[in-house]
Amino acid sequence: MEVKTPIAEDIRMTDQRSQYDDACKKLLSEKIILAWIMKSCLDEYRNCDVKEIAEKYIEGTPQVSQIAIAPGKTNATKIRGISNEDTIQGEGTNTYDIRFMALAPKSHEMIQLIINVEAQGKFNPGYPIPKRAIFNCSRMISAQYGTEFIHSEYQNIKKVYSIFVCMTPPKKRQNSITRYRMAEENLTGNVKEAVENYDLLCVVMVCLGGEDKENYDGVLKLLDVLLSPKAGEAKKRQVLQEEFDIPMTETLEAEVHYMCNLSQGVMEMGIEKGKAEGFLASIRNLMANTGWSLEKAMETLGVPETDRPKYTDLLQKQ
Repeated sequence: MEVKTPIAEDIRMTDQRSQYDDACKKLLSEKIILAWIMKSCLDEYRNCDVKEIAEKYIEGTPQVSQIAIAPGKTNATKIRGISNEDTIQGEGTNTYDIRFMALAPKSHEMIQLIINVEAQGKFNPGYPIPKRAIFNCSRMISAQYGTEFIHSEYQNIKKVYSIFVCMTPPKKRQNSITRYRMAEENLTGNVKEAVENYDLLCVVMVCLGGEDKENYDGVLKLLDVLLSPKAGEAKKRQVLQEEFDIPMTETLEAEVHYMCNLSQGVMEMGIEKGKAEGFLASIRNLMANTGWSLEKAMETLGVPETDRPKYTDLLQKQ
């Protein structure tokens, strides 16, 4: 018989949320989804057709930080690219969520892109996310030494992007897409350097917000529905197919199904945990205000007899 302790429940919920986060990354690594993000967020692809981006400009198979969620499923529309890890001497390994290469439509130069997904994490994890994104870009540029260029061949440096898709941003950022990049500014004189000589790194923050907020269209709606733990399979399928002309391949269907199952589990565990915490608070208040015994307080509150040993154990440990 499985013993449910508070620590065990927290570990189980954390594990389920981690799996859900990984499922979101796998969905975003689909070429057609990446193409929508690129068209909506990157100047290089603004005038390109989404299918053209997916089929012509994205290179190979995506490098995703976690193993595939649908074993045995393969899809030729995935991306073959570069390693999703950078080892920093003395600092360990930095793992990117999704990392891939793309061809720039005009110059036909290769671009390195990272898409970071904060599916369950807080928007403020203890540091400003733009700083982390700039660090990612800096690492992608410095890691090109020895592969894209050697010695003083700086003209061969490839442009890099770090794109964060944030599911739980603060209200002021909801349904927004914000870009941070290098720009030329003349303090004295009027100099015009070729843009490609300094426009080498760019950070994009894609912050979701839900249908009850402004700007709920385009890629913001697509990602909100696709990654939402509340939207069911039928809703996701309808929006992807009818509004964004995204065919439900066998792999995409499997990934959507898997994520929906995980999201249901995460929500059910959250509800269950919330009920348990509510019962504990009510039991403590009733005992303190009336002087009743623990058993009488639980009986009055209608706590099921099968759950009473669990609450007794929890209260005795507090």
